[in-house]
Amino acid sequence: MDRALYIGMSGAKQVMRAQAVNSNNLANVNTVGFKKDFNHFVDVQVKGDGYTSRAYAVSSGSGSDYSEGQLISTGRNLDLSVQGKGYITVQGSDGGEAFSRSGNLKITQNGLLVNGEGRMVIGNDGGPIAIPPSDKIEIAEDGTISIVPSGQDVNNMAVIDRVKLVNPDTDKIKKGEDGLFHLDGNVISNPDSSVKLISGFLESSNVNSVNEMVNMISNARLFEAQIKVMSAVKDNDTASAKLLKLT
Repeated sequence: MDRALYIGMSGAKQVMRAQAVNSNNLANVNTVGFKKDFNHFVDVQVKGDGYTSRAYAVSSGSGSDYSEGQLISTGRNLDLSVQGKGYITVQGSDGGEAFSRSGNLKITQNGLLVNGEGRMVIGNDGGPIAIPPSDKIEIAEDGTISIVPSGQDVNNMAVIDRVKLVNPDTDKIKKGEDGLFHLDGNVISNPDSSVKLISGFLESSNVNSVNEMVNMISNARLFEAQIKVMSAVKDNDTASAKLLKLT
């Protein structure tokens, strides 16, 4: 009976983990540039003395869905969408490089260029991008940032920096706890001139809310099934104890 209880318990625990991944996807259905996470179950045998007669389920995250979301037109010159594959380089929680598809940029009071999550945008020189006081700012498709300095003629555009655009191999990046993508070993990436931006557009999340709701219901039923297994083991244990009392 302990074997059946162990299987039911481990199954319920892993379903809860899968539900957490699903809930995170649903919570980010409206997050700009968000990439949903996958989750699947695998069975793992319990190793030990004797024959491996027990196996338990493990919720195994299989990475992220890198498919593109829909383009949302905003007309705002600081709203950017990556065209096709590629990422905007930002500063991660650990201070190193990280990659994001979130292109809803803004300028802080200190003149730093950040995205909607407050992550500093990194330039080709590897440092944060600072925007001097200006009357106009434009970001070209290659990431080049041009401004009209405050009080200057509107035709007097000056190039100040360039957004670092990269296109790392998806096999070498993974999503961190900060929700950003990182290269294995925190390796510094090289700019990729083939990555292009579209100004005035944002990329929506690639989460399908209907599919995630269906997955949530399915996970809830799986959890209920595991609880029933544990309840049945308890009932069998009680019945066995009563039989032993009669002998």
